Amino acid sequence: MAKIALIGASGNAGARILKELSDRGHIVTGIARTPEKIAALPGVTAVAGDVFDVNGLAGILKGHDAVISSVHFLASDPDKLIAAVRASGVTRYLVVGGAGSLEVAPGKRLVDQPDFPAAYHAEASKGAEFLDILRGIDDLDWTFLSPAAMFVPGERTGTFRLGTDQLLVGEGGSSISFEDYAVALVDEIEAPKHIRQRFTVGY
Repeated sequence: MAKIALIGASGNAGARILKELSDRGHIVTGIARTPEKIAALPGVTAVAGDVFDVNGLAGILKGHDAVISSVHFLASDPDKLIAAVRASGVTRYLVVGGAGSLEVAPGKRLVDQPDFPAAYHAEASKGAEFLDILRGIDDLDWTFLSPAAMFVPGERTGTFRLGTDQLLVGEGGSSISFEDYAVALVDEIEAPKHIRQRFTVGY
C-alpha cells in the first residue's frame, strides 16, 4: 500500500487511474480544480488544487510516496508541475503521456506524420515537449507512460503489450482503453521498471 497524489483525478484517464489505485488498496489524494467531480471511493480524499500554483500544489503533494499527473498538456505547464513535485520532496513522479511523441519509424514521430489529426496537433506537440523536459531531469525518478494512438473508454482486460518508444499497432490498429492504461500505470508504481524512461502500452 502506497500513498499516492493524483493530479487530474476527475478526468477521463485520471478517473480510471483513481479507481485502479483504490481497488488495489492504495491511499489516494485526488486533486482537481473542482474536487466534487472526483469519485467517492475507498481510500480516496478529494482536494482542490491548481496546477499553476506551485507552492499550493507542493503543499498538497508533500508526504506522498508518488505523484501522478494526469492533466491536459495545453491546460498545464510542465515547468510548474515539475517545480511543485520538486518542492514537495516527493521523488517518484509519473506522467500520463501522449502518443504523439511515439515513433512510427526510426526517427519519425507520430505527431509529425501528414495524416496526424490537426485537432490534436497542439496537445500532442506540448506532450512531446514535456517528455523532452523530463529527459533532461536526473533528480526525480520520473516515468512517462504513452498510450497507443486511440486512447478511449473500454474494458479492464488486464491483457496488453508494453513497448518503449515505438507506437504499438495490433490487429485492430493502435489502441488502449483508459481502464487497461490505468492497470499498466499502477503496475509501474507497484513494481517500477521504467525509472527515468518513457514506455508505452497498447493492444
